[in-house]
Amino acid sequence: MNGAWIILKKELKGFFFNPTYWIICFLVSLVFSWIYPLQLWGFAQLLMNYVAQQGIPANQLNIHYGVFLRQLSYLNLILIFVVPALTMKLFAEEKKMRTFDLLLTSPVTSTQIVVGKYLAALGAVGGIVLLALSYPVATATLAKINWGPLFVAFFGIFVVGSVYTAMNLFCSALTENSLVAYVMSVILNVSIWFVGIGAEVVDSEIARKIFEHVSLSTHLSTLVEGTIRTNGLVFFGSLILLFCFLSERVVESSRWR
Repeated sequence: MNGAWIILKKELKGFFFNPTYWIICFLVSLVFSWIYPLQLWGFAQLLMNYVAQQGIPANQLNIHYGVFLRQLSYLNLILIFVVPALTMKLFAEEKKMRTFDLLLTSPVTSTQIVVGKYLAALGAVGGIVLLALSYPVATATLAKINWGPLFVAFFGIFVVGSVYTAMNLFCSALTENSLVAYVMSVILNVSIWFVGIGAEVVDSEIARKIFEHVSLSTHLSTLVEGTIRTNGLVFFGSLILLFCFLSERVVESSRWR
């Protein structure tokens, strides 16, 4: 996998030495610097009113549910639009600049190309997740935090980001237009969340269970609550492997055109 390692290093430099990535990180930190203190202030108000106002659901008095999970829902929404921006040029730009042909004639396999680019994009996504994680970590100076569920929850959102990355890499491999790749990726990211809605609208018990099984939100909900289940990890891993495999097939087919 030496070829994958070389591509990984090249693409990582492309991300971290590109001002666009740091502008995205700045915008993400700007959003959380505005939203997160408001969430903390609302949670503090809830705790102060608890003495006089009984009947508040117990989970809303837990900072994990009252603040961190809300932050994760915002982070998930951000990733739906940010991951396509990170991945849209990985293949599309190379095709447009005709450097993709040079890549195909180099001594690297299609699998190494896809793995190298996927892991590089994953590193960029991981940086954004770590940036979001820094806010709850900073809260540790003000409140007692249960670290286990917190890290599992952020691991869950990182895994979802990994699924977006695989799907969006596939979209980039399909076209030489970065804008088309971005639009396709956003549509795919949004669409996968609507699968879970099917479980609420169908009458058939079997169909409902199928929709729940293939729903991203069903498997993510257990992780963000701090519980790791094998079937959820297998589901996410299967989606990642499927879209990386499809990307590899697209790249491999380009060798024969």
